[in-house]
Amino acid sequence: MDIFRSLSYPNFRLHVIGQAISLLGTWMQRIAISWMVYEMTNSVFWLGFVQFIALLPSLILSPFVGSFVDKHRKYKLVFLTQIGLMIQAGVLTLVVGLQLQTVFILSMLGFLQGVISAFDVLGRQSLMISLVDNKRDLPNAIALNSSIFNAARMVGPAIGGILLTNYGEFVCFGINFISFVPVIICLLLMRVTEDPSKLIKESNWRALIEGFSYLRRSPHIASLIVVLVFSSLFVIPYTSLLPAVAKDLFSGDESTFSWFESAAGFGAMIGAINMARLKTGENLRYRVLFSAFLMGAALCLLAFARLLPLALAFTMMVAFAMMMQNSSINTYIQTHAVPSYRARVIGYYVMAFQGVAPIGTLLVGAMAEYLGIKSTLYTMGAAGIAIALSFYTYLRLHIHRRLFKKI
Repeated sequence: MDIFRSLSYPNFRLHVIGQAISLLGTWMQRIAISWMVYEMTNSVFWLGFVQFIALLPSLILSPFVGSFVDKHRKYKLVFLTQIGLMIQAGVLTLVVGLQLQTVFILSMLGFLQGVISAFDVLGRQSLMISLVDNKRDLPNAIALNSSIFNAARMVGPAIGGILLTNYGEFVCFGINFISFVPVIICLLLMRVTEDPSKLIKESNWRALIEGFSYLRRSPHIASLIVVLVFSSLFVIPYTSLLPAVAKDLFSGDESTFSWFESAAGFGAMIGAINMARLKTGENLRYRVLFSAFLMGAALCLLAFARLLPLALAFTMMVAFAMMMQNSSINTYIQTHAVPSYRARVIGYYVMAFQGVAPIGTLLVGAMAEYLGIKSTLYTMGAAGIAIALSFYTYLRLHIHRRLFKKI
């Protein structure tokens, strides 16, 4: 089938197999940590704080890591980061098994994972183009990669919820540790060819400055990163509220929380599959516009929902729109950025997505403590609609400016 065409490349196929297994464990770990922290503290703020600490390295390091990645072979970097993440998962499993967990220890282990992940995410994103021989299939590969991520996000929390209810957090963490084995095996089986002439030679600091200058000269890319920054601040952190939505608004337990996570994963997977059907030449920036508006509207509907099935449906809608927006921005950057600047531009993308999100998570957590869950969701939904309208205004002005220059 045309939608799976990038799976015909052996390296990309191995990448998908390894990631599919590992990500199931990753999502089990995420749901277990979120529930553990909320059970320990009964505080939305501390729940947001732990997620903030885990994602903080992406905010601080991403631009610098982008320069580092552009100077080194991506395959070797990804291999080393997977080993590092496996060790971190093993330490976390040991800590929980010995009943030593505290908010401080979980935060520090989350921070360590965030540092390693900052290198891993940029390395994987930049390696993607070497896994697909025909570059015309790169958008399809990016979309399928997102599909795998979100299929795991749908299935992982569902399995994690069952394991969490029946066996506790230790089993979830242990399975995540073991899940790194298939990734490492698949990486060893790959035969990746990277062009050393594409590696930059200047210092990291100089490369960072050049990357920022390139971004300033490319408003068509910079405007999308700005949209992502504001979405990460005010809209995307809705995921940090899901434990409180499940427990406080719908009087649920671990299983209810896993339903919300799975609904979000299902919606995101549908969005990723929709992106995989993308045809070359489609206007990705208008997809971003539509998705940003839908995300805001769906959050308002989630706040209004009184019945659990409706709340799950609206959660799915928010995740669908978020996937469409973020995948469209990622695909646009991968296909429009100059190769020698790609990792650095992706670094700003990761900073805007994963780096700014922890600040948004902290902000949303504090807002929820002060305003309540429903009012916070309404505020986030209104912010999403405002972001979409602002981007629409920018696009219209940009088009008019281009037409005026032609005249």
